[in-house]
Amino acid sequence: MDGVRAGVCKALVWGVCAWAWAVQASPSAPLQWGPVVEKHFGVAVPDPYRGLEQVRNPRVKAWLAQQSQAAQASLAALPGQAEVLRQMVEQDADLPARVTDVRRFPNGQRVFLRRQTGEEQFKLVVQPAGEAPAKVLVDPEALSRKRGPVYALNYFQTSLDGRWLAYALSRDGSEDATLRVMDTASGKVVGPAIDRAEVGAVSFTPDGQHLAVLRLQAPGPQARAQDRYLHSAVWLMQPGAPLQQARKIFGPGVAGVRVKPEDVPEVEFSHDGRWAMATVYTGTQQDVGLWLAPAASVLEGRPQWRKLADAADRVVGSAYGHGWLYLRSRQQAPNYQILAVDLRSEHAKPALADAQVVVPHSERVVMGMTVAEDGLYVESRDGNVKRLSKRAHRADAAVQEVALPIDGAFALSSDACLASVGHPQVPGLVLDLQGWLHLRQLYEVRADGAVRNTGWQPTSPLATLPDAQATEVLVPSHDGALVPMSIVHRKGLVLDGSHPTVLWAYGAYGHTEEPHFSAFAASWVKAGGVYAVANVRGGGAKGDAWYEAGRKATKANTWLDTIACARFLQQQGWTSPAKLGLWGVSAGGIAAGRAMTEQPELFGAVVFSSAALDMVSAEREPYGPTNVPEFGTVRREADFKALLAMSTYHHIRDGAAYPAVLITHGMSDPRVALWNSTKTAARLQAASRSGQPVWLWVDDQLGHSLGHTRAQELRGLALVQGFFRAQLGLVPR
Repeated sequence: MDGVRAGVCKALVWGVCAWAWAVQASPSAPLQWGPVVEKHFGVAVPDPYRGLEQVRNPRVKAWLAQQSQAAQASLAALPGQAEVLRQMVEQDADLPARVTDVRRFPNGQRVFLRRQTGEEQFKLVVQPAGEAPAKVLVDPEALSRKRGPVYALNYFQTSLDGRWLAYALSRDGSEDATLRVMDTASGKVVGPAIDRAEVGAVSFTPDGQHLAVLRLQAPGPQARAQDRYLHSAVWLMQPGAPLQQARKIFGPGVAGVRVKPEDVPEVEFSHDGRWAMATVYTGTQQDVGLWLAPAASVLEGRPQWRKLADAADRVVGSAYGHGWLYLRSRQQAPNYQILAVDLRSEHAKPALADAQVVVPHSERVVMGMTVAEDGLYVESRDGNVKRLSKRAHRADAAVQEVALPIDGAFALSSDACLASVGHPQVPGLVLDLQGWLHLRQLYEVRADGAVRNTGWQPTSPLATLPDAQATEVLVPSHDGALVPMSIVHRKGLVLDGSHPTVLWAYGAYGHTEEPHFSAFAASWVKAGGVYAVANVRGGGAKGDAWYEAGRKATKANTWLDTIACARFLQQQGWTSPAKLGLWGVSAGGIAAGRAMTEQPELFGAVVFSSAALDMVSAEREPYGPTNVPEFGTVRREADFKALLAMSTYHHIRDGAAYPAVLITHGMSDPRVALWNSTKTAARLQAASRSGQPVWLWVDDQLGHSLGHTRAQELRGLALVQGFFRAQLGLVPR
């Protein structure tokens, strides 16, 4: 499951790629690894396959190897499997390059990620101002060729002038990132590697002389997996200086600061050099703590931190620009609003009570914001379309809407979270805009409101869906709530129930499934299938109330909404039970898994990718403590009941007729433990009486959502689609 803020960001990039070597479902005799029985509040909870959690145990390895030999031939022989992969490779090769995460600087320089045709990994590239050619700064693929493991970029951050680059690499999808600092002009790495920096919170001072880095605690000899993200702290360093010279500036042990073990802080320096701003995240909880200190006090080693807000104030994010601290808040604003605290005075004593509302609560859901030189840019959700607006950095400024060339989706962020990020000293914005039928393109939004396509992201004839359309519907759920669902399909489709359909649902962390052009959906629809995306409760499609209605005690709405969407697709003639597939990824495994165990007859095939399936045991995972705000803890009776209710593994029934199932996972997954998949696969194999296969697909080099090479990603998507095509009877027309 997606953990702290940076973990969530990483997992939202269609993190559906955790694939590779295959494992078959049907051993000659089901293995029993226990059972272990735990009691919580008088309830006996059996765990018959607890032994499969011991991934280094020779018996477990032998079990995986035995199943792999039986499965590879079956999966490879699926009808049309090779053709699906060929089509996806052809479609990908037709696009000259993929460009993302563009950062602009006052001198005209740009830094961005780029993966060209034939390349396996995104490279970090600098484009100097003028006519000078672009230069590759970081090439994970070259490192992989040299050392063997698969390396990938976890994140990067730059100084305000673009001189310094901080970037983190990890291997084999582990996300166990090591941070390095580079001089972009020379391309030389300075200073030592900085370990335990996987969370991705880095900020340079305006002059580039210092950087603040969030580091996890050093693991002790008795450390447990679930202790990994506890007691983290922010350290102040100088580029190139030894680690021994770093000073702790926020976290446990810092004078005047009180934090809980599970709190994860990050510190950012304001672009004008006046302020240090600390944001404290408590696991996956939306609401954050905010602290301010004069930047000079932090640099001098005597930080004078002053708390501005805590979780009870319901602030969920912040951004600083030209003397104003902007706060996105859900206090008495279920669709969110933006407040502003005036810090322009040299003698400012900021207080939340003095904040003024600058973007009021409305029917639109305020999703994000970022600061540019000419104002605050705001992202709002209007139904299933994103709207962009801007407000100048003035007390009396009005909010002005910016007209966009297509009705689609984008994301704004004040940090490096795979979203469009403004620069406080550069006017305008570079916007990553896309839709269900529109390949993502990079647009420049100018200070005067004009919008143009930069051309930095090439396009391709194969990366379009000219014969398709997207139909938006509202589906009545079990209690009358209307669930937004997008259906992508060929034009002129006759609703006779004959169309193989894949339904995607997530419903966690307040995440919204935005319109986007995906390789999987494009290939599936071109072949004649229907692709449906349900924004079930637990997500953020309708604001804070929608999120709260699918969390902890109300989590059942997540899978009940999924079931309602499945029934709608069948009742309206889009598909039929034998033709309907369901796909759940990461925390989306709850929606898919519990929908399948509640109503297996509704589905012809189900895929789980890196899925959360054993929720009763979730706290024993590395991200377990950070996920307590989202799902609950077995230490509280009400939470335990909710966790048991949402745990797919514990709701598998002996003798039930389950549909065909494919389970994928990465061996190095740091967020969702592998045993979620292995235990669920073993339980399904033993329990199902449908005669349909249950296949487990594990990757010994990949993790949750980072580190996939192009070939691994395409192969994984093709395997999932090939499985759906074979099970649902999709014959390309």
